[in-house]
Amino acid sequence: MSDDTRTTDATAETTPAGDAAAAGEAPAYVAGFACLVGRPNAGKSTLTNALVGEKVAITSSKPQTTRHTIRGIVTTPTSQLVLVDTPGLHKPRTLLGERLNDLVRETLLDVDVVGFCLPSDQRIGPGDQFIANELAELQRAKRTPVVALATKSDTVDRQRLAEHLIAIDQLGEWAEIVPCSATRGDQVDTVAQVLASYLPPSPGPLYPDDVLTDEPETVMIAELVREAALEGVRDELPHSIAVVVEEVLPREDRPADKPLTDVRVNVFVERSSQKAIIIGRGGSRLREVGATARQGIEKLLGHRVHLDLHVKVAKDWQRDPKQLQRLGF
Repeated sequence: MSDDTRTTDATAETTPAGDAAAAGEAPAYVAGFACLVGRPNAGKSTLTNALVGEKVAITSSKPQTTRHTIRGIVTTPTSQLVLVDTPGLHKPRTLLGERLNDLVRETLLDVDVVGFCLPSDQRIGPGDQFIANELAELQRAKRTPVVALATKSDTVDRQRLAEHLIAIDQLGEWAEIVPCSATRGDQVDTVAQVLASYLPPSPGPLYPDDVLTDEPETVMIAELVREAALEGVRDELPHSIAVVVEEVLPREDRPADKPLTDVRVNVFVERSSQKAIIIGRGGSRLREVGATARQGIEKLLGHRVHLDLHVKVAKDWQRDPKQLQRLGF
């Protein structure tokens, strides 16, 4: 491996941050923003949730699940790492795809360190090279440190992991390379320490200690519904699903110790055939989606919820600028 790149394991020491690094001393406190990037389905959302310790980003086996930048906040006595989970960078085929890529690029310009997720169970491919080239441009423009993260390390044997780490090293110039498994918890703490080591000094945390995300409740509710709708559907459907929360209203006639919130949500797809898939035979599929989403929403709000789901067709919304705007993109 190149002399200026480290592969970090659980026993490795992290680099001091900010100006204090030049003096060889770690600052008393550091705080800042880190962005996780990677091609679709590289494990970014799962790693975000593992780092935060709570579910703040939806996960799915389907690529391009993430549509918004979700901030997860990791606070320790010496640092606060604000994680920005972005959509996967990819070669866009629709206007939505172009806007998602633009969202990632805008985010990259505003962070202190980047974590580049490269799943260990997949060979380095053209998509990874595309992102590596984008990150090289960022490093030239802003000198933002990039840490390569070999995600899903639990899914391969040691020999395959070693080969993957060598391939990552040859892909570009990285501040460090860290293998990790978010699902098993391997080296998740190390990832947090390494990313935090590149944050600037700060007089204190940027957010209160007990805050895990700054996403509005309506965004989190929409993401929970979309995650539930994505489970078990055909491969082409995830790209066509958009969710809009119409209202979140507390039921007025409920006692204070037994609150109930009415949540009304519209699920949009592009074709009538897709609507039929979401609803299922006799509404069975939609009931499953509603039950799964309701559990997540009740955990989020901390009390019972009445969830009212409606599926609607917005023809070819991914390619229509007016409909994209109406659906929040």
